[in-house]
Amino acid sequence: MVKTYEGGAYLLNGETLVKDGADAAAEVKAKTGNEVTKEEAKKGTIAYGILDAHDTTASAKGTDTQGRALHIRFDSLISHDITYVGIIQTARASGLTKFPIPYVLTNCHNSLCAVGGTINEDDHVFGLTAAKKYGGVYVPPHQAVIHQYAREQMATAGGMILGSDSHTRYGALGTMAIGEGGPELVKQLLQQTYDIKYPEVVAIYLTGAPVKGVGPQDVALAIIGEVFDKGYVKNKIMEFVGPGVANLSAEFRIGVDVMTTETTCLSSVWRTDARAKEYYDIHQRGEFYKELNPKEVAYYDGVVEVDLSTVRPMIAMPFHPSNTYEIEEVNRHPADILHEVEEKAKKSLDGKVEYSLQDKIVGGRLRVEQGLIAGCAGGTYENIVDAADILRGHYIGNDEFSMSVYPSSTPIYMELLKNGVAADILETGAILKTAFCGPCFGAGDTPSNGALSIRHSTRNFPNREGSKVQNGQIASVALMDARSIAATAANDGYLTPATDFDGSFTHPVYHYDANIYGNRVFDAKGKEDAEVSLRLGPNIKDWPKMSALPDHLLLRVVSEIHDPVTTTDELIPSGETSSYRSNPEGLAEFTLSRRDPEYVGLAKEIRAAQTALVKGKDPLAAFPPLRDVLKLIYDSVPGADKGDVGFGSTIFAVKPGDGSAREQAASCQKVLGGWANIANEYATKRYRSNLINWGMLPFVIEEGALPFARLDYVFLLNIRHAVENEVEGILAFAVHEDSVHAFTMTLGDLTKEERQIILDGCLINYNAGKLTAA
Repeated sequence: MVKTYEGGAYLLNGETLVKDGADAAAEVKAKTGNEVTKEEAKKGTIAYGILDAHDTTASAKGTDTQGRALHIRFDSLISHDITYVGIIQTARASGLTKFPIPYVLTNCHNSLCAVGGTINEDDHVFGLTAAKKYGGVYVPPHQAVIHQYAREQMATAGGMILGSDSHTRYGALGTMAIGEGGPELVKQLLQQTYDIKYPEVVAIYLTGAPVKGVGPQDVALAIIGEVFDKGYVKNKIMEFVGPGVANLSAEFRIGVDVMTTETTCLSSVWRTDARAKEYYDIHQRGEFYKELNPKEVAYYDGVVEVDLSTVRPMIAMPFHPSNTYEIEEVNRHPADILHEVEEKAKKSLDGKVEYSLQDKIVGGRLRVEQGLIAGCAGGTYENIVDAADILRGHYIGNDEFSMSVYPSSTPIYMELLKNGVAADILETGAILKTAFCGPCFGAGDTPSNGALSIRHSTRNFPNREGSKVQNGQIASVALMDARSIAATAANDGYLTPATDFDGSFTHPVYHYDANIYGNRVFDAKGKEDAEVSLRLGPNIKDWPKMSALPDHLLLRVVSEIHDPVTTTDELIPSGETSSYRSNPEGLAEFTLSRRDPEYVGLAKEIRAAQTALVKGKDPLAAFPPLRDVLKLIYDSVPGADKGDVGFGSTIFAVKPGDGSAREQAASCQKVLGGWANIANEYATKRYRSNLINWGMLPFVIEEGALPFARLDYVFLLNIRHAVENEVEGILAFAVHEDSVHAFTMTLGDLTKEERQIILDGCLINYNAGKLTAA
């Protein structure tokens, strides 16, 4: 059972919930003997204590949450090898001389060098020289996936970590971690702050204990399935409390916690106890543990109540982690459920390929072609040893079904070798591989066309497994827990819940070998060496120059997307693009390639006008169709002919930005001349922040009939003045053929700094201006 409350609730002594209502305050007083206001009780959450401690505004310490603006400095930063090059390039363009706080550069995304020749390894060499030059930590390829290294070596109870990956989540260890686009890490490197309004905090109230065979992915999917469509925890902090927490191991909590990203929450944190302390002790970091609990009375803005004993093995069918079913339900009604999945898929695939899963029903049961246990969600020690217990004595066979297991760090791999679990897995016919995030974004174990893969990983969006719809390919991923994947593998690929396993789980003790990192990881925290030169491979390019916001803007609508949600994978594909993450112009060629292949060419056409303008040439000669458009605007809109006009592109999407934190989803649009997104709402805070940091206007327009269509134009009169003066309703004009129609949009809440970043054209320009002023 997973259920959400309509309103908030008080939590008393970490155990008892009192729903908000007319009699709630009296009930709280009767049960505790204390009279506590709701606002005071909001300060009783674990989240409040962590955020308050990291807020740099001294005058705000201990103040109320209502309307409070937070200016956060994180304790440490972490990135991987498709983000850190761009981050460091941006920061050094803004005057970076050293890393002011610990910054870890991991190499778990571009670990394979088969694509792009030397490009990937050039990025790794850049990362190593950057760690030497600026005083950072460099984790070589295949040592650990980004989030496992952070859990093992960086987490601190009560601390905060900022990472340039959306699954930056270490709440199970008492660390409030947030995944954001690269520019937010740049700000921290330049000793600026992470600025947000105080977020709402939602209690994830756990009771009971999981039944045998149920794993962390099952609990996570049950929660995601309940809250995602409602937006119940969107941009909020999930705080895991209640008596059920004590019934979960630290790694079980970690497995649930890492998937909170798929709810669209801002971050997460759990109460800590002896089991969390044991995790710190095992990794020889006991001094970083402390017990965290809500105060005697804590108030939460919402509650998700989870009875762990009622959760059954789950499957998230293609193409979203929220498309959840109980495995037993799928086995009872495979044809009906697959039909539902196919109907939903039509929206995701936009009719570009024929899609059916009905051929996966064999003898009345669903049969899959591939199983994977991998990455920050699946590759933990407990997941793998439990899967091995289920697989032991079975064989995956010599037919189409295949299976791979990726331990999430080399220390875990080493322990599997020492205790014989690795041999047990290999004996089944499954393959054991090194720490690598590839299966999560389409750079490893890509299935055959038409195949269905079950994975204990983080996402199952279209193309995340590596197929290319634009080339007529489609494979599918369903998310499951490692235990049920193992049960399915042991049953010849027929979908099987791990609750059917009648054997015993052995739970071999984990012994952590610190020498693995000690002998291989380069650690120069606080030991920068300015004499070191960065190694810039031929694919590592600087960001192109970007213009400040002009007086007026003329935007061409070059893409129009009406799917309910648009993922960052659709905005900039993962997988085959990874080798070009350090080359802004090269990567931009892939923008929207899986969703709208004509986008790049159309955006470049109007970008040519802005490029000519910057060079002092005639923009109308560069893109002649603008002559008639501008004449119509000047004739129809008073004042349009006074002041500077800039040219560029925009896209409309209903709800863009679900998924990855990668800044390139926005920066690639900017490189191609994008000045704005127009949306009914933004799926995540991090995508909207990426737009802002790249100088793009995050417009919101009310749902309903759009005043423009693809290849129309939008003219923004006095847009610079509107941003400077915090104008609420932005006046715009839609230009369609020979007509001009006025309409309004909004920009939503923007801090003073965010407005200046937009005015300056991007974060790089903003920081360059500060350097000049200094």
